[in-house]
Amino acid sequence: MFGGFSKDLGIDLGTANTLVFVKGKGIVVREPSVVALRTDTKTIEAVGEQAKKMIGRTPGNIRAVRPMKDGVIADFETTATMIKYFIRQAQKQRSLFPRHPNVMVCVPSGITAVEKRAVEDATKQAGAREAYTIEEPFAAAIGADLPVWEPTGSMVVDIGGGTTEVAVISLGGIVTARSIRVAGDEMDEDIIQYIKRQYNLMIGERTSEQLKMEIGSALPLDRAETIEIRGRDLVTGLPKTLAITSDEITDALTDTVNSIVDAVKVTLEKCPPELSADIMDRGIVLTGGGALLRNLDKLLQRETGMPVIVADNPLDCVAIGTGRSLDHIHLFKSRSSSASRSRR
Repeated sequence: MFGGFSKDLGIDLGTANTLVFVKGKGIVVREPSVVALRTDTKTIEAVGEQAKKMIGRTPGNIRAVRPMKDGVIADFETTATMIKYFIRQAQKQRSLFPRHPNVMVCVPSGITAVEKRAVEDATKQAGAREAYTIEEPFAAAIGADLPVWEPTGSMVVDIGGGTTEVAVISLGGIVTARSIRVAGDEMDEDIIQYIKRQYNLMIGERTSEQLKMEIGSALPLDRAETIEIRGRDLVTGLPKTLAITSDEITDALTDTVNSIVDAVKVTLEKCPPELSADIMDRGIVLTGGGALLRNLDKLLQRETGMPVIVADNPLDCVAIGTGRSLDHIHLFKSRSSSASRSRR
């Protein structure tokens, strides 16, 4: 009767957003990785979407924080509380869930053993029976339908909120990879600093993210677009409205975009020649929220000489891949047990 039912969950624990995948149902939770804390009582006021709405708008005794920074845990207790909340949200979808599911969590490929252990411990503290980790670019490649288990080279560039992961994958493993802590959040910060420098105007995270999403581009657009924003004039201290062009946002993003291009080039240089030929045939696949930055694929194609494709559903690739990897959980069990033996 319950043959299609699975108790296991896959969690894409991102710096900006957290997605939870339930086997047989797909993605059931999609919320910002934000927690609102009361500083006076040390209690949780809100998690996810509700907490994100509070960023920059809270009174002195409430602080909206992101417990994940650059893809790793910056605040252990708050992260554990956040994971617990998201697991409960997923379990609300079905009353038949066991209280303690096995959970697969994706992590950046460049994290240390200590950081990886922190993710596993926080997930167990949140109520998981067993916690396993999968490297983000590997999960992204599975989610993008790349033939990761075959003896052929696939290259994925996953641009999230806190990290950009570049990896060449073959035969169920990562052959060469590069993880840089430069991604979507860095782009937002670049825009804030550019507008502060050029116009003495202070804008918030939400406004900079809006600019990036609506008129941001890795290359100048054929026809420049303009958007009006509001911020605080640093000279007068009063609110001010300003028109910003897409060319200015392209300028603001230059350093971060170049860092991503360099990471791709370095990974390609380390790639074995046979796999390079496969990548030339299949192309480089872009996933993650940063893949939606306009013309990034064209810039990478121009700089590497390789075909570059944006995945069909770039925002969900990592979560879908993390969920699908539950089918191969036995492989991750053996990996984690051998890793724990080597730590002893």
